[in-house]
Amino acid sequence: MLNVVIFGAPGSGKGTQSERIIEEYGLFHISTGDVLREQIARGTELGKTADSYISKGQLIPDELMVNILAHVLDSHEESKKGVIFDGFPRTIAQAEALTRMLAERNAQVDVVLGLEVEEKELIDRLLKRGQVSGRSDDNLETIQKRLDVYHNQTKPLKDFYQKEKKYRAIQGMGSVDDIFKSIKSVISEL
Repeated sequence: MLNVVIFGAPGSGKGTQSERIIEEYGLFHISTGDVLREQIARGTELGKTADSYISKGQLIPDELMVNILAHVLDSHEESKKGVIFDGFPRTIAQAEALTRMLAERNAQVDVVLGLEVEEKELIDRLLKRGQVSGRSDDNLETIQKRLDVYHNQTKPLKDFYQKEKKYRAIQGMGSVDDIFKSIKSVISEL
């Protein structure tokens, strides 16, 4: 079993590299955004509870998010081979909760792949993505806010996972293929 957290600022290439990791290693992909939308659409009890927060513009409590992830893991046989967590955890409290939840299943986070990209490059990538995709949150003002949230709330996870000796820095600049070669090199060492 191989459990991977893909980590990095908005625009660092998490989605692109997640797709390649899934294809190469056959991991089950858990994107918290996708999971929440699916649970809500299916009208599950967890989805209804999550929607009661989302519909009011509130963040979902960590415990609820971990319960939803646990339910997804337990209900998908393909997750037994390993999982790539995309978009979770975002805080130290979530990382601690993920550790406990996986331990209850005799599993652990094996590696945290940290895609490291210079700030100017992140902004350029996100502005270009906004021009191509039309995403309303890919404008300079919103990008700066998202990067500020990342630096203040999410980046401390790097220290958390470094202390656990699970964090591996990946140079996130260069070609998509070169970045993926670096990821494969890290995974092959496990």
